[in-house]
Amino acid sequence: MRADSFSFQLHAREGRARAGTFHTPHGAVDTPAFMPVGTQGTVKTVTPHELRQMGASMILANTYHLFLRPGEDVVEELGGLHAFMRWDGPLLTDSGGFQVFSLARINQVRDDGVVFQSHIDGSRHFFTPEGVMDIQAALGADVVMAFDECPPGGASRAEVLEANRRTLGWLERCRERFRQLQEEEARPPQALFPVLQGNVFDDLRRQQARDVLAMGPWSGLAIGGLSVGEAKEDMWRTLELLDPLLPSDAPRYLMGVGYPDDLLRAVTRGCDLFDCVAPTRNARHGTAWSLEEGQVNLKHARFTRDRTPLDSRCDCYTCRHFDRAYLRHLAVTGEWLGHRLVSIHNLHFLVDLARAARHRIRDGTFPGWSRDWLDRYDAARGEEG
Repeated sequence: MRADSFSFQLHAREGRARAGTFHTPHGAVDTPAFMPVGTQGTVKTVTPHELRQMGASMILANTYHLFLRPGEDVVEELGGLHAFMRWDGPLLTDSGGFQVFSLARINQVRDDGVVFQSHIDGSRHFFTPEGVMDIQAALGADVVMAFDECPPGGASRAEVLEANRRTLGWLERCRERFRQLQEEEARPPQALFPVLQGNVFDDLRRQQARDVLAMGPWSGLAIGGLSVGEAKEDMWRTLELLDPLLPSDAPRYLMGVGYPDDLLRAVTRGCDLFDCVAPTRNARHGTAWSLEEGQVNLKHARFTRDRTPLDSRCDCYTCRHFDRAYLRHLAVTGEWLGHRLVSIHNLHFLVDLARAARHRIRDGTFPGWSRDWLDRYDAARGEEG
């Protein structure tokens, strides 16, 4: 699997919290790290240069969307996803499984794959584990995800057990096809991450982790099936359960988690990599994050004449150049500049939070700092609500 192109160094631990470096062919990723989401080959309204300026080291793109438009063959012909996006740092592509199950119209889920209809034009397609590996090989990201079945929050034990069985079978097929692709001389090195499922059932989580680890070694592991509608307490319990089961020499990617308080609480439970569309999605609705005020609705009338920056502690481009009054005006009028400026701030906020966490872990001050940060943020968020 050409795993020698990827490695993980663990530098420090504070309780379960970990600080490390994930090495890839396109550069190093210091962890904990937040990965901005470029679903369709772009982080909405933000340029690659701006992502670099704010300190983002790795970004994510979506296999399902790029398969539908423009097609993985087009991306490959144009030099692969790095060249296509003009991003020269590490890239991760998800398998498209979550979108197939949540966005597309499902026709049939079978052991050999999933038949679905495009959400764009209704055209019918068939995703198999082997096909998903082929698509991600053509896209050329550094890290590719195994095809998995993610049951929704509230799924029954029987449904989760069946999804675990199918996910494990698909992983075996992904691993074999991935190995074949990596043996082709012209292929750039990639790392395959499996996805640990099991919903909120402790015994199913444990068994799935054991089964997946027995198929390794892996360059990294993804934790899926959380942040899909379950109670937060269930997510924290599941992460605490998995922490001692997972190897210390591989990064742990918690899929789909990226609200500030959730990210920090997950870091305290041993997670290293995060992604979420919330920074840009919230920005499109005029919502920003601030340590001083929690989650801020910029459309509120109290900001009409407010000449202060969005967050006085923040040194992002938006906070250095614009005030709340102008940002409110842009949010109320629906101007794209407002979406862009708040996206820059929200992304910077999460990237900077992950950076602060890893510095605190390495200098031995993480527990007290994280408790104080969460207390302040939770109190501010409560006041805003």
